Amino acid sequence: MEVPPEVADRVLLGKNALQYFSDPGSEYLYDFSSRVLACTSASVSRLIVDLNRPPYHTPPRHRDGVVKTNAADGTLIWQDGMTPDIRLMHRLLLAYYFPYHARLDRLLESGDILAAFDCHTMMKVGLAGQPDAGRERPLICLSNNGDPTGHPRKGGLSTCPPEWIQSLAGIFREHFPGIGSVGINTPFSGGFISNAHYWHTGIPWIQIELNRSLYEGQGSGQETGVSVDFDRIRLCRDRVWECLAEFYEQRPGPDP
Repeated sequence: MEVPPEVADRVLLGKNALQYFSDPGSEYLYDFSSRVLACTSASVSRLIVDLNRPPYHTPPRHRDGVVKTNAADGTLIWQDGMTPDIRLMHRLLLAYYFPYHARLDRLLESGDILAAFDCHTMMKVGLAGQPDAGRERPLICLSNNGDPTGHPRKGGLSTCPPEWIQSLAGIFREHFPGIGSVGINTPFSGGFISNAHYWHTGIPWIQIELNRSLYEGQGSGQETGVSVDFDRIRLCRDRVWECLAEFYEQRPGPDP
């Protein structure tokens, strides 16, 4: 949720709103650094520099690009007339965006990595202006840039075999039971991180989105911010890890 000093005096949103529209709690939820070959995270707020967007998706053409003009529900991010210009956007990307992706490249080149996971959180209900506005989201969304069964869409390339994401979805359903508890490529089909680095290395990627309702307190919002229940975070983290460990042991073959 860091706001870079280069733009701190330009941001219109307050601290609580910045937290609400970011991924609060994710740094604890997905902290598996001691149990995997490689792990990295980012501190910069996705509202300022979104690492999961192509570097050329910039305003004004792209409102929800690598540098945004609006939050997910349309709320303005910048003070009037203070949206970063192209030179400042370039400075932000040089400082925060490209070093992050270069770090991913170095980690992926370290060898012996079977699969990579891009881990996020999502709000319980789609916000106004989003494709699923007003609709409740599943507890878990798994994405590989494919269709709702994990197969490649026409003219597209999925970031892992359909059997892999179907297997992982089945495991998640056992640990997070309920009707419609796990969606494949619904409501999100994956982002720039998994797509770009799969194209670059051929190492399979799966994007994971966990519903914030699993660990958020009541009354979260722009004005109040988000109350994170760390006991529930720890419980979710253990369940997610069990799912990933089972997937590693049971994954369908052959490896791609």
